[in-house]
Amino acid sequence: MSGSKGRGRRVVLWRHGQTAWNLERRFQGSTDIELTKTGLAQARRAARLLAGLKPDAIVSSDLKRATATAAELAAVTRLDVTHHGGLRETYAGNWQGLTHEEIVEKYGEQYAAWKRGEPVRRGGGELETEVAERAAPVVEGHVNKLPDGGTLVVVSHGGTIRTTIGKLLGLDPRSWEALGGLSNCSWSVLGEGVRGWRLMEHNAGSLPEPVLGDDD
Repeated sequence: MSGSKGRGRRVVLWRHGQTAWNLERRFQGSTDIELTKTGLAQARRAARLLAGLKPDAIVSSDLKRATATAAELAAVTRLDVTHHGGLRETYAGNWQGLTHEEIVEKYGEQYAAWKRGEPVRRGGGELETEVAERAAPVVEGHVNKLPDGGTLVVVSHGGTIRTTIGKLLGLDPRSWEALGGLSNCSWSVLGEGVRGWRLMEHNAGSLPEPVLGDDD
């Protein structure tokens, strides 16, 4: 993406609210799990905050936990939501439905290799780079429709958001783990600068004061 066109656009990458499987530390992947009542309340609270950013567009994963989260922001902003399967969570094959402990017990070597930053098809599923390669173009396509200074909200999943941020920032895939995870209904913000995207906020749950006196 060229920094010379459409300066000052922002992308807010917002993780869905809590699900029962999140509480059980059960690997969801592309399994279509719904929000809990708490998850819905988290989405409503976050939507009120994010509406203050005056987003221009919302695009969401088509899995229920993301669509229900996005619907709360749509209700406040009166924006339509575009749903896209490219923003789904990582497909993780045999890992899906297992708890963290079960994964470590049954797939310990695979888990350890993944944590070391090696390219691993967890449970026979997608590589993280493949997730980024399907999700990042969806984000870029919607960003390109924004006006100068516009804001896009992307409602997706923890793993997909982390890998997409890594891809958009041009980071080596082995370092994507350094970004850390997102809490339910927290978000990260990418801002457009002269040389491309920069990470403005990560795993935020409230709206911060602007950074003053930076090099912009």
